[in-house]
Amino acid sequence: MQMNQVRYFLAVCETLNFTRAAEKCHVSQPALNRGIQALEAELGGFLFRRQRGATRFTDLGELMRPYLESIFGQAEVAKSTARSFLRLEDAPLKLGVMCTIGPLRFMKFLNHFHAEHPGIELTIIESTPMQLSELLLSGALDIAVMAQPKPFDERFNVRKLYDESFVVAFPRGHKFEEAPVVRIKDINGETYLSRINCEHQDYFDYLCRNCEVDVVEAHWSEREDWIQALVIAGMGISFMPEYSVSLPGVMVRELTDPTVKRKVSLVTVGNRPLNPPVSALVDAVESFSWP
Repeated sequence: MQMNQVRYFLAVCETLNFTRAAEKCHVSQPALNRGIQALEAELGGFLFRRQRGATRFTDLGELMRPYLESIFGQAEVAKSTARSFLRLEDAPLKLGVMCTIGPLRFMKFLNHFHAEHPGIELTIIESTPMQLSELLLSGALDIAVMAQPKPFDERFNVRKLYDESFVVAFPRGHKFEEAPVVRIKDINGETYLSRINCEHQDYFDYLCRNCEVDVVEAHWSEREDWIQALVIAGMGISFMPEYSVSLPGVMVRELTDPTVKRKVSLVTVGNRPLNPPVSALVDAVESFSWP
């Protein structure tokens, strides 16, 4: 069954006249007749009955009309949706963002991207690197922004966005405020606020053990804003990525001896072709001047 045959059938249904139906479809009447005959052959019976210049439905034609109207309507919707998608109009894009990524630094890029592609409907899903990886592989996400200490799974394509240093966050009036940097040994004896979703937490624990540094772990939270609020309240210090700090009143100094950095990357599934919205985002990321 071909769409032009269905279109010819629906034109005859509307006009009940083969000549006017051919004109409506911008084809010759013999071409329309052949299309209707081919459709009748496939369906197994006559769809119309001609009597003294009048065209009437057969019982089969009456039965088939709503089904063929539905098929044609769905095909038109599919074509329209595809055109809009390829022109990046009403095009959905699901972006995963690691929960420890600071939104303020990324917001300038998103503003730039929206200005360039206002038709892309962006959904942002926040989660941990492990969960984002699973969502990417399952197809629930199109693309993700994340970082991790170990190399990414070979099934992913990884494009670097920027490097980010880790800092020590502390409240105003803390002794660290007088120091240009904070060494790992300087935090010995400090009350520590644990960021549960920190992908470098195991490495920080290793650094503390290796440098014989003891901290008092007092509070834990999955949320970056809660940790920062606890810091402001004077309830402890915390390690965090420099661009994740978003609340006023959080003081920071770079962590040194050793320094710790992470590479924030744009991640896609390697063997999956990039659809137009994802390609647009990748192009925008690669051309954007990250501050």
